[in-house]
Amino acid sequence: MLFVGDFGNESVEVVRAIASLDIPKAAVFGNHDAWYTATEWGRSRCPYDRQQENWVKQQIDLMGEAHVGYGKRDFPELGVTVVGGRPFTWGGSDWRYNDFYSEWFGVESFAESARRIAEAAAEADCENVIFLGHTGPTGLGEAPEDPCGRDWKPLGGDWGDPDFAEAIDRTRSSGKHIPLVTFGHMHHKLRHTKQELRKSLSVSAEGTVYLNAASVPRIVERECSKLRNFSIVLLESGVVSEVSLIWVGENFAVEREQILYRRAESATICS
Repeated sequence: MLFVGDFGNESVEVVRAIASLDIPKAAVFGNHDAWYTATEWGRSRCPYDRQQENWVKQQIDLMGEAHVGYGKRDFPELGVTVVGGRPFTWGGSDWRYNDFYSEWFGVESFAESARRIAEAAAEADCENVIFLGHTGPTGLGEAPEDPCGRDWKPLGGDWGDPDFAEAIDRTRSSGKHIPLVTFGHMHHKLRHTKQELRKSLSVSAEGTVYLNAASVPRIVERECSKLRNFSIVLLESGVVSEVSLIWVGENFAVEREQILYRRAESATICS
């Protein structure tokens, strides 16, 4: 199970629940997970005594080795290593909140950030590397509806993380195989129009699948029940063969399924 962050506004209890799950998992934190810590605006609205508590530290401590931001977690039984991008990112081409990243991670630039991510990938025990980020990398398009496109005014522009993109390129050049890069942050529902949804998936020339998993809201209330959505990625021999978005209802029954991607060879075999 991969978690792309934004568990709430420094929601320690949600992170505690996720950390307690006894399943193979990896997670990164999103911008909302440092909502009251990373910015002047957030600190001015902090609902707790920052002299007595530190909810960012509590979240990181709770998640433990499952937190892969600027790190990695090997899953040899699955044949993959998950490498995390920059934690707590907001996205965009400007280096922001330097005081936060300097204090927490000793990182003060995109170059240093890219190096940290790439170094973690270089230590991967498995040849198949999955990159897990909160915001996706740059290079996936500049239209508002692209996976990391800016959908607020001024419309358009690539809002991905350049350090994430550089680290992925370095890792690919080193000979590692990258079947999947997955992230969230940029919601499928666009702010400027209800006529279309964001493109949730892109495939590179190298065959890497880039998946934006931010289908929001993730939980939909119905009259007597709830539906929860999950993105499912099927890996076969280190290659993504299928990606789907499913909605799970009561008793874990899959009530809806949308196939987002199916590898051509797999489709031929299945037919």
